[in-house]
Amino acid sequence: MRAPSSELLWAMRVACRVPSSQNACFARAARQTMPVRTTRPLTTSSRLCAVAPQPQSRSQLSGGRPDPPRINPRAPKTHDRGPVSEEETQTDFSKMDILANAGAVTPATSIDACVNDGFHLNNGQQTVGGMGLLLLDGEAFVWTPWDTNAVSNAEGFGKLLDKRGIINIPKSSLGVLELVYPKPDLLIIGTGRKLWMLGKETREYLSERLGIRVDVMDTGNAAAAYNLLAMERGVTEVAGLMIPDGFRGI
Repeated sequence: MRAPSSELLWAMRVACRVPSSQNACFARAARQTMPVRTTRPLTTSSRLCAVAPQPQSRSQLSGGRPDPPRINPRAPKTHDRGPVSEEETQTDFSKMDILANAGAVTPATSIDACVNDGFHLNNGQQTVGGMGLLLLDGEAFVWTPWDTNAVSNAEGFGKLLDKRGIINIPKSSLGVLELVYPKPDLLIIGTGRKLWMLGKETREYLSERLGIRVDVMDTGNAAAAYNLLAMERGVTEVAGLMIPDGFRGI
């Protein structure tokens, strides 16, 4: 079956553009002005003869004045919801906190804020100057296996992040994990502003030698995950290893 010609499709579009009472006359006009199938394109005058006149807007009829904005008559007049209800069936969102209702206490080592060069803890302590954080067994340790006096991120974290975008944490900075007993079941590692992959040697050291499961995230998500899991499972089961949020990588 042959595909319809471009002239036929053009005539059908013209016929559909006007009311039904005028379809016949405009279709006739289109057939009269439509050229035969040749390589010569339609002229401007032939196109204008076949196109139906478009209705003018109110702004054109009124001499160029813009149309008035359409207003929904049912729209609320104000965003004020009225006086506070005094019914006894009000929702108390504090009662929806499952962990708090079960008696779980927010750990003092929970991270309240991840700033560019450090962290703010729930117990009021803060780290500054580009120092990292090791959260272990309810204690917070400053963790800096890099040069905090370096001018750029690439210089300061050059020993951790290689050119492939893989973080290799020196084993000497993780020695406290060998001493603590019982060891945490999960270690959450925050890798800065972006998520970087953990090196094979570091992962094997933590998983196979120490028997600690590892979960790697960017620092913002890692802090949120640590806060939730430490409150749910306890600080002895979950540990955190955080690089400041200001680290953007190479």
